Amino acid sequence: MVDFSVNAKGMRSSEIRHLMKLAANPSIISFAGGMPGNELFPVDVLDELYNGLSRNAKQVALQYGPTPGYPPLLDSLKSYLQSRGLPFEKQGLIITTGAQQAINLMTKVLIDPGDLIVTEYPSFIGAVAAFKSYGANLTSIELDSDGIDIDKLEKTIDGRASQIKMLYLSPHFHNPAGIIYSEERKRALIKLLSGRPFCLLEDDPYGELYFDEADKPLTVPIKACAGESLPVCYVGTFAKIFGPGLRLGWLLAPQPVIEKCELAKQSMDACSPTFTQVLAHEYLSRGKLAPYVAWVRPIYARRAKLMLDALGETMPDGVSWTTPKGGFYVWVTLPPTIDSTEVLSRSMAEGAAFVIGSAFDPHGVRNNTFRLAFSYTPEEKIEKGIAIIADAIKALM
Repeated sequence: MVDFSVNAKGMRSSEIRHLMKLAANPSIISFAGGMPGNELFPVDVLDELYNGLSRNAKQVALQYGPTPGYPPLLDSLKSYLQSRGLPFEKQGLIITTGAQQAINLMTKVLIDPGDLIVTEYPSFIGAVAAFKSYGANLTSIELDSDGIDIDKLEKTIDGRASQIKMLYLSPHFHNPAGIIYSEERKRALIKLLSGRPFCLLEDDPYGELYFDEADKPLTVPIKACAGESLPVCYVGTFAKIFGPGLRLGWLLAPQPVIEKCELAKQSMDACSPTFTQVLAHEYLSRGKLAPYVAWVRPIYARRAKLMLDALGETMPDGVSWTTPKGGFYVWVTLPPTIDSTEVLSRSMAEGAAFVIGSAFDPHGVRNNTFRLAFSYTPEEKIEKGIAIIADAIKALM
């Protein structure tokens, strides 16, 4: 019998991956996958970009590349990030194999077993899995409609300051809660954290996907506002603004952090795919990002409205949900006595799937909640799927 390491023995299958397999059945109306619908990918743009490459560029695309990233992409990405207000003085930038690798690298280079990471509740399951894989201890602070609870965060910091190594936040169209941090909450957060001896890891996959142009100012990254008194490490990705199959993310962080992450990445995969980096560079440098997100925003907004309208029409009293201004998700809260696993079991039997709440609890306990993703589901199926879930809840209530 193989004797697995302590690390491997602690590994658990992702609830989301498991449910996405179940929901792959075409007869299931799936709200489980936090991903774009296949029909929304900019395939014509991709064809144009590839066909416009020179023979030499295609040869380069099939070769190994530098660990930090394909140099032209680093340049075009820097210009894009600067347009969002992000600073580059004393900062470094590295291309990663998806945002998940960026989170993993940050954890690898900063966290020792037993170090404390403060997260939001609920929190992105991929980040929680990375943190646990390196033996971190986790504590979570509840979110409200404006962001993390500042009073509770302050009490946690004051009580456990010497143990905290990292604070992990996802301030824009949160996965899974769907909320966006208010400007006031961001300012309070920066004031509270300035001068503290730990890192803020800001995860921002959805910041470009606001529904209303009036909400664009809310998507300014914390790192763009924080100044030098607060070391923020900023994670982004092409997954939601080009395609997840590219497997490309990035990390913008103080130069010493990037240098350590580069060393860590060399032992993981040496470099992210050059082929998709070449395409991503062309996508940015030829100005294809802005028209694509301008086209896709109203589609996501329409799907969100269909879901919210269906929730309002079908859900019983005692059930509440968030109202997103962008991104992919609605977070549903049930009465305390209702377990979302039981709701899922009934819903799956009738043909609808979602992700249960305990998957997003860093301690895997609280489960009277669940996540609905409206991004992937065909519009004509949303109302029917929500009605199935509502009937399951009513049966249990």
